[in-house]
Amino acid sequence: MKEKLIELLDVSTRTLTLEQIVMHIIIALILGLIIYISYYFSHEGTIYSKKFNVSLVMLTILTTIVMTVIGNNIALSLGMVGALSIVRFRTAIKDSRDTAYIFWAIVVGIACGVGDYLVAGIGSGVVLVFLLMLGRIRNDNRILIVIKTTLNNERKIEGIIFDYFNSKANLRVKNTDEKNIEFIYEIAKKYYDKSLKNEKSIIETLYDLKNIEYVNIVTQNDEISG
Repeated sequence: MKEKLIELLDVSTRTLTLEQIVMHIIIALILGLIIYISYYFSHEGTIYSKKFNVSLVMLTILTTIVMTVIGNNIALSLGMVGALSIVRFRTAIKDSRDTAYIFWAIVVGIACGVGDYLVAGIGSGVVLVFLLMLGRIRNDNRILIVIKTTLNNERKIEGIIFDYFNSKANLRVKNTDEKNIEFIYEIAKKYYDKSLKNEKSIIETLYDLKNIEYVNIVTQNDEISG
């Protein structure tokens, strides 16, 4: 029992050849580039970050190196966990999918580090196909219509909104004081775009009323621009 415990804690229990180490890193680089390509094609516009994409490849390789060093050595693995627990990683995530990409890079690095190239390759291929098919899905942009006017226009504003959007416009905020009232309506962008086909835009119709202080149109989505 004592001998087995010493064997598990012995750093020299697993020795890799130079060819094996190089193979681990090369396969990790190739799969890291697949992750890079997937991220590039599944993101677009301001949400795409080239630096983050390059970091994914680096993370794949670095995880492979760490796993290659640790191997099946318990002492090294505990030491590595202790060392990494000191470091605080604070990365602003612009898109919820970025977390999945980070996890993907780590998993590939672990698989390559232990020499399980088949699992890493097949898994990455499945994820790549899935993301290329569905990765460009975006949440529909929402339009906020902000209107401030005098209190006596309350019913008129509600009637105009209903005429243009029926029940598709959701009233989110109604602020009032003794003289004024402010509406904030939320509507899917596709319904707002459809209303633009009318002979007269909703903005023109609203300003035709008297005592309209302002009409603001704001596009809102779930993406955070850095």
